[in-house]
Amino acid sequence: MNSDLSKVRNIGIVAHIDAGKTTTTERILFYTGKIHKHGDVHDGNTTTDFMVQERERGITIQSAAISCEWKGHSINIIDTPGHVDFTMEVERSLRVLDGAVCVFCAVGGVQPQSETVWRQADRYNVPRLAFVNKMDRMGADFERVVGELRDKLKAPACPVELPIGAAETFAGVVDLIRMQGIVYDEASEGKQFAVGEVPAELRDAAELARAELVERVADLDEGVMEAYLEKGDLTAEELVPAIRRLVVAGRFVPVLCGSAFRDKGVQPLLDAVADYLPSPVDRPPVAGKDLKTGEAVERRVDDPLLSALVFKITSDPYGKLFFVRVYSGSLKKGANVFNPRTRKRERVMKMVRLFADDRTEVDELSAGDIGAIVNLKEATTGDTLCAEMKPCYLERIEAPQPVMFLAIEPKSSADKDKLVESMRTLAAEDPTCRFREDAETGQTILSGMGELHLEILVDRLKREFRCAANVGRPMVSYCETVTAAAKKSFTFDREIGGKRHAVTLEIEVKPLERGAGRKVSLSREFTAVVGEKALQDCVAQGLEDGIATGVLARYPMTDLEVVCTGAEMVDPEVSDEVAFRSAAMMGFREAAEAAVPEFLEPIMKLEIVTPPESVGEVLGDLNARRGSVLDMNVKGELQIVHARVPLAKMFGYSTAIRSLTKGRASYSMEPDQFELAPPAVRAEILSH
Repeated sequence: MNSDLSKVRNIGIVAHIDAGKTTTTERILFYTGKIHKHGDVHDGNTTTDFMVQERERGITIQSAAISCEWKGHSINIIDTPGHVDFTMEVERSLRVLDGAVCVFCAVGGVQPQSETVWRQADRYNVPRLAFVNKMDRMGADFERVVGELRDKLKAPACPVELPIGAAETFAGVVDLIRMQGIVYDEASEGKQFAVGEVPAELRDAAELARAELVERVADLDEGVMEAYLEKGDLTAEELVPAIRRLVVAGRFVPVLCGSAFRDKGVQPLLDAVADYLPSPVDRPPVAGKDLKTGEAVERRVDDPLLSALVFKITSDPYGKLFFVRVYSGSLKKGANVFNPRTRKRERVMKMVRLFADDRTEVDELSAGDIGAIVNLKEATTGDTLCAEMKPCYLERIEAPQPVMFLAIEPKSSADKDKLVESMRTLAAEDPTCRFREDAETGQTILSGMGELHLEILVDRLKREFRCAANVGRPMVSYCETVTAAAKKSFTFDREIGGKRHAVTLEIEVKPLERGAGRKVSLSREFTAVVGEKALQDCVAQGLEDGIATGVLARYPMTDLEVVCTGAEMVDPEVSDEVAFRSAAMMGFREAAEAAVPEFLEPIMKLEIVTPPESVGEVLGDLNARRGSVLDMNVKGELQIVHARVPLAKMFGYSTAIRSLTKGRASYSMEPDQFELAPPAVRAEILSH
């Protein structure tokens, strides 16, 4: 590992499904000498897609971490999934990375999941490069994709390369920084290439593009403005550091192009990663909070105090691996670390650096490093590991709400414990995988982000964990909410096991805007009466339990605020923890029932690419599915339809659209938000 932090790059490869992320990563490993023969997704032999399920389906499911060296730089790469069901993998990867390479298909351009990953990168202020891949495909259009980056993503995108040819004539790239042509030799798998003059037919276009590039950089960077005004141009030595400053500041996105599958354009992409993307030193200090005071704190890379974030957990034959990004200080083998969530210390017995599914044991992970700790006892995704003498906690990674569920049960009662333990392991690895036991039916309910996600989870339970189970069909995971404000006083007074438990609580419930989640709080009046922290915690837990089970049909509740505003106690013996927790849960239910509860259903954003002659059938089908069309536009000879459709109406859609368009249309969808379900849907849910 490079000891000079300025030469370290922690990057992610992110994109819409099928844009070529895994192939690009595979070529990067090939040209950096990490592998001597590259694999291909279609052959199921790529380095980063090492799960059986990934190789069978030709998609990335889990983000894989790998490290390589390029021209004196250490590059840690995370290859992330593109399928919307695994968006959490992208979210937690971007949370800990310093930069990203966003891959776009030269034919498909900016697709729905491209927008999602771009917004995720915006949320964490991750500087990025754009790589327009698949320039060898029929219909490839570099200029159109650059236009879509600017129009659809509002990205400050500017080409630093132009393609030489397109589709079957694509031969290489024009480097606009140094004004030279690079033509690749396919026989050497792209390892050999000729650097020379810009092809004559591209000279005018290249000079125009370079003038635009130089002018844009000079406009944005005062450091080179004087040189530009003096000469009307900038040298490569002036341009590269200026572009780097702008990329690190998030004000510029260099656009490169190539064809990873055809071994063209990957080496200049690696040069751009080294030249433009930030090192850990270039990134702002990580923000956290002091555990004791709650005040905001910052930890810089040169701070000797440890702060690290557990961003992912996986299980393998060696044990549980806890992926960590070290922000400051260092993790040392045999040392103790402190977990602010559990308020306990743990000993680091073994650490590894990762190369997909291979492990290399190390004695230390320093600031800026990404690695894994083996077999921590109580850590979960989003936990901070820090120095006990000055504990702080970093912002946790929030998982989105699952939108689908299915019932799963062991084939025999002897397998029940094994199934529960296996699901507990999956839930620890993947925060979007959740399971619970239905109190009324006794069934175990497994929830996830979509049909494919649930299919993979069940497949892993059967293959990896060898759990024999009966599985129900996937169903939509609705939520509940309230549409009015209500306040209730509830008295819990019961004898349990010969002992009286009694207390009166006043609980207020009110609706929040869509997507706000849930807020639970205790008023000052309540805490003034109930000073004991343990009793306050019981009330908060009781309210959380009530929210988790809902009031209409046992679906979890969201987009509401619950406040315990007062309490009347009998005496400490009677008004105990049991009384407070029970009163909070039952009192919440009464208040929520009075606050006009309703169901929320998940709505999906849908993009359909169809031949023009099939548009009528596609729109008629969308209408029958309660869909609403947002807009329609033309891309080449195809019609693009953007719509919003309830998830409940999207089961079996892949078969339906193939039938409607004779197999010529394609679609992709992603969760948009939860919305109030219409009366007919409410009646249908309540009738089951």
